Amino acid sequence: MSGRLGHRPKGLGLRSVAGQVFALQAVIVALLVTVGALALIFQARYDTERDARNRSLAAAEAFAHAPGLVDSLRAPDPTALLQARAESVRRASGLDFLAVMTPDGIRYTDSRPELIGQRSTGDFTRAREGESFTEVFHGEPSDAVRAIVPVRTDDGDIVGLVSTGIEVENVGNVVEDQVPLLLGTAAGALVLAVGGAALVSRRLRRQTHGLGPVEMTRINEHHEAVLHAVREGVLIIDADLRLLLANDEARRLLDLAPDAEQRHVNELGLDPRTAALLSSGRVVNDEVHLAGDRLLAVNVRPTAPYRGRPTGTVMTLRDSTELATVSGRAEVARGRLQLLYEAGVRIGTTLDVVRTAEELSEVAVPRFADFVTVELLEPVLRGEEPSGAFTEMRRTALTGVTAEHPFQPVGDLIRCIVPTTPMAMALDSGHAVLVEQLDEADGWRAQDPAGAAEALAYGLHSLVAVPVLARGVVLGMANFWRAGTQEPFGEEDLTFAEELTARAAVSIDNARRFTREHAMAVALQRSLLPRILPDLSAVDVAYRYLPAKAGVGGDWFDVIPLPGARVALVVGDVVGHGLHAAATMGRLRTAVHNFSTLDLPPDELLGHLDELIDRIDRVDRGSDGEPTGGSGGGSEGSDRSDAGRTAEGSSAVDGSAEGKEGSERITGATCLYVIYDPADGRCLMARAGHPGPALVHQDGRVEFPELPAGLPLGVGGMPFETTELYLPEGSRLVLFTDGLLVDRDRDFDTGLGLLAEALATTGHSPQQACGDVLTTLLGPAPDDDIALLIADTRRLEPARIAEWDVPPDPADVSRIRNAGAAQLAAWGLDGIAFTAELILSELITNAIRYGAEPIRVRLLRDRRLICEISDGSSTAPHLRYAATTDEGGRGLFLVAQFAERWGTRYTQRGKVIWAELPLTTGDSELPALTPDLDALEDLAW
Repeated sequence: MSGRLGHRPKGLGLRSVAGQVFALQAVIVALLVTVGALALIFQARYDTERDARNRSLAAAEAFAHAPGLVDSLRAPDPTALLQARAESVRRASGLDFLAVMTPDGIRYTDSRPELIGQRSTGDFTRAREGESFTEVFHGEPSDAVRAIVPVRTDDGDIVGLVSTGIEVENVGNVVEDQVPLLLGTAAGALVLAVGGAALVSRRLRRQTHGLGPVEMTRINEHHEAVLHAVREGVLIIDADLRLLLANDEARRLLDLAPDAEQRHVNELGLDPRTAALLSSGRVVNDEVHLAGDRLLAVNVRPTAPYRGRPTGTVMTLRDSTELATVSGRAEVARGRLQLLYEAGVRIGTTLDVVRTAEELSEVAVPRFADFVTVELLEPVLRGEEPSGAFTEMRRTALTGVTAEHPFQPVGDLIRCIVPTTPMAMALDSGHAVLVEQLDEADGWRAQDPAGAAEALAYGLHSLVAVPVLARGVVLGMANFWRAGTQEPFGEEDLTFAEELTARAAVSIDNARRFTREHAMAVALQRSLLPRILPDLSAVDVAYRYLPAKAGVGGDWFDVIPLPGARVALVVGDVVGHGLHAAATMGRLRTAVHNFSTLDLPPDELLGHLDELIDRIDRVDRGSDGEPTGGSGGGSEGSDRSDAGRTAEGSSAVDGSAEGKEGSERITGATCLYVIYDPADGRCLMARAGHPGPALVHQDGRVEFPELPAGLPLGVGGMPFETTELYLPEGSRLVLFTDGLLVDRDRDFDTGLGLLAEALATTGHSPQQACGDVLTTLLGPAPDDDIALLIADTRRLEPARIAEWDVPPDPADVSRIRNAGAAQLAAWGLDGIAFTAELILSELITNAIRYGAEPIRVRLLRDRRLICEISDGSSTAPHLRYAATTDEGGRGLFLVAQFAERWGTRYTQRGKVIWAELPLTTGDSELPALTPDLDALEDLAW
């Protein structure tokens, strides 16, 4: 052979491997360079045309919205006003033309004065309909990339069009200027690539001695056939004692790893005596060595030296024992018992259906099967009851000894259509089905001929199909496959596969039930939580809500608009998980909404909520007794004595409920209720066993205001306390539940520190701040629900607030009313001036007649006009119908008719009667006649 190699041609002939590699590389490089050059040319032309479109449209939009353009178009001679201006803009924008036209296309201006007064060609229908667009125009006076933008009046009428553009010839010139550079670069790349390919091919020719592919393939086939066909192990070790080559028999006998090549002999896991023999370099004949449970006859010979240097050692191995079969069966039995024990520990560690199926497949590979596939019914994956039909399943888990496999991937739909397939037979009978030789399973091959052929070609040869049964109901199918040189499954494997699958089926069914309950709880919880928060002037709000992975809890939050442009922020937590906690959360949130309509201070609202929870618990337990532990709510909310405020400074009690046997109480729910007034920045807050809020200043400083802890709702016995703060302008309030801070690896104080660090970043919006907090504090699997509410507070501008003190003299009503009318005129609210004056007259008159000093009037211009009249009396007004013989009693009725909303809220020193009006009103809503407002002052409540 060496003589033949010496006469091979020296060139890169196409018959040699080197020549073919060079030719292939040259062709590929030429194609890549050509395609790349063409792509760059087309991309450059496309980018140039797109830039022309964008520039034209931007210039047209800017000119169409320019101040004074509409007035110029309405002038007697628009051309005189716009021609110079248009030419100036065209030159500044680098455009070829800029024309102002009538909606029909008659030019007022043009870069070519001779075209003024002529109609521009093209279709302007879309522009007349109000659409701005760009197009490649072909026509007179020249082809161009142009943009058409309508000119609108303030009423939305289209009074003209603006057309800008760049001629197509100029667009093409830009691309043509770049062509020489692109072609030159491509030619250079081609020369370099071909030269590199030639160098590589010459090196390859020297290494292959000029042999052609057929000759090299034949030599390699002979080598592989001789090396791997013999029933004797062969190892080749280099001079550095590293493994160069091991045939199949040697790998089997020594149980070598797949990546054993290039490892040192001491790293191959060999018997110490065998490794020492290879390291010593001794020559031995039929020396007996132990390898596991095998006795091997070993021969070692050194290889011939090359260029005077030692090259290594060759070792041959022969199996000389007949005990492998007997010892193997005993080992298999012990392994099966151990595997069943491990299955009981490893399967069902979570309540997740998919993960449980994956655990079944992972346990069985590789000690029982080479591949395991698990398919489950669609209802099982969703947590629903199986329907009884099992011809279609979803592949849920796939585990094998290698990443490459011939199976359909996880997530595919698996169908059992042919009734004679092993899977269909197992499902019908409810017992495992054994297929020792897959190539003889006609039904399996008939269902998917192409897939079966691929599986057989891969080496799959044996199968055990087992139905996943729980409580006699089919949940899915588990298939155990063997491939390669392993023995096929036998009858003893059938019982083991059924036992292993039965253990997994119980865990899968438990996970399915949990999934169903969890989905129901999540659906209920999401339906009870707010989906869209109101858009308010007082605060800019963002929120995040994350249910616990282990089970849905009872955390909730809310943003409730209050009269006077104020807002209530609420966060609460119901102890426990599941449907009961979610339902309880919905009841509490509804109660908070209802109590907030009474406009109560935070401590009184929590007192009412506490009393309501106690009453609900008594009804649920069937108790007819009256409440014994007053929380200060209800009618006694305003009569709490200072002696009852002994809970100040105490920490919140544990939220565990102590209900009677057989009932679930609400006791243990916590709540934080905050009221913010944007008129003066006053913030009232109270809590019932809930963590207090975080206050973030504009400079990034974070503090946690001290609030009386209060007892959780339903515990009763102690009143709640309200804390009053005045927030600096631009402050940020952060409300949260304890699930955000507390984790199995983190206590409350550590969580507070991390929260302060996450909130200290300035310049972030509430949405971004929510992301910062969750990124810092959120764990991979939260143990509890997390509710986070971040609100940036705003202040009403002083110019939007007007206040007057009212003397207790009816003669001053007109003066206050006129002052209010003047303020409305200053705010531009003349359209609702009459209605506002009427309401002011009625409310001030009745405050003077029936209220007490001090009397004060305040107007707030927010998204609505808010009229507030406060006095020192706590007498509640009532809406009623006056009899025809009554001289008064119609004032509040008129207020209710003309105001959008009205109501009363009580303060520590009296009450506030408020009314809201929309900022605009239609003519149809105005009264037909304008009555005398002074005469209406005689109407009384």
